[in-house]
Amino acid sequence: MHDNDKASQGSINAVEDVYEIAVLLDFYGLLLTERQYDIMDLHYNGDLSLGEIASDLGISRQGVYDGIRKAKQALIEYEKRLGLVERFREQEKIIEQALENLKRLGDKHPALLEDKDYKKAVNLLDKVLDTL
Repeated sequence: MHDNDKASQGSINAVEDVYEIAVLLDFYGLLLTERQYDIMDLHYNGDLSLGEIASDLGISRQGVYDGIRKAKQALIEYEKRLGLVERFREQEKIIEQALENLKRLGDKHPALLEDKDYKKAVNLLDKVLDTL
């Protein structure tokens, strides 16, 4: 039973790692070399295997593996230095909290639900969250 739990946890961690690298790629991908970006894009966004990428780019599987390893390290280093993803996530949480607070205020004071400025503020925050 514990082995299944570990395997399941490993799968969850692998998915989280893939998601995290994909987010870092969105923020910092253009800071990579063109080749690194192509490899990372094909692997993380295109969901291609190392062999498929190697075939597409005319390089070895080892070259693809090395490219991914080096690009991941570069992306992690960019985040350590610049912190854009962390700041983005903090801002997203703040906007979510503001929207929740505004909606609670509307629940407490139903007359606000008809106020055009209140509706506009809720709609704007909803749009901001949708674009993040």
